[in-house]
Amino acid sequence: MKKLISIILALVLLFSLASAASAETKLEKILAEGKIIFATSPDFAPSEFIDPNKEGDEQYVGADVELAKYIAQKLGVELVIQPMDFGALQAAVTQGAVDIAISGFAKTEERAENMNLSDFYNTERDEDNGQRILVKAGEGANYPTAESFSGKTVAAQIASLQYNLITAQLPEDIKIKTYSNINESILALINGRVDAVAVAGTNGLMIINANGEDKIEFADFWLDYSSDGNVIAMTKGEDDLTAAVNEILAEVNELGLYKGWKDEAQALAESLGIETH
Repeated sequence: MKKLISIILALVLLFSLASAASAETKLEKILAEGKIIFATSPDFAPSEFIDPNKEGDEQYVGADVELAKYIAQKLGVELVIQPMDFGALQAAVTQGAVDIAISGFAKTEERAENMNLSDFYNTERDEDNGQRILVKAGEGANYPTAESFSGKTVAAQIASLQYNLITAQLPEDIKIKTYSNINESILALINGRVDAVAVAGTNGLMIINANGEDKIEFADFWLDYSSDGNVIAMTKGEDDLTAAVNEILAEVNELGLYKGWKDEAQALAESLGIETH
């Protein structure tokens, strides 16, 4: 009996070792299947948005989409796009349902704890970049400090950097209203359903230009934040895929490719009458 148990235990150990050895990493799976599954929230021009004149995966356009195409090209695989709400992206990555997510992600401690994050891209910033709060036209001067928002309803996109910032920096008695689509929050501001909307500064400037300075403007108060760019999200522990993506990003950054994609996407969005952020 003891001999039989020893044999069984040895077989179990051998099976476990064989299974571990045969387990594929994300990168191995991507290369073996010849495709990479890319998730994004296509409601944030010029980074990712929908061209209504196209169909299928071709309808998803923008600078981040071009980045994903470039990564797929460099890996020699097909790009498969999975659009979803911004709030669902993190869960899709952490659960391994997608290979990469590119959707204007800022690097945060929470994301770094739950996902592998790439090196930075979109590193060319301008003086308008920062984290700001939009309010109705004529009310910007009413909000010189964080305390000015006490008791107000402030909107932010679900699971966004802006949501984290207003939660941490504005008074505890503010009412936070979340939206899956940033355009919905802007409409809510214009219609008086919220008092303010937290946005990235550069995006906020584009929103003001698209809607008119007679409707919305920046609050005088700035949220405290500095950024080195955006990151790509991948499942925790997929280090070989992260290394491969970082190698490609190094080339993208060195050649200045992202700015070109962003400028082209901006022009396309404007030609289609799509509000940019």
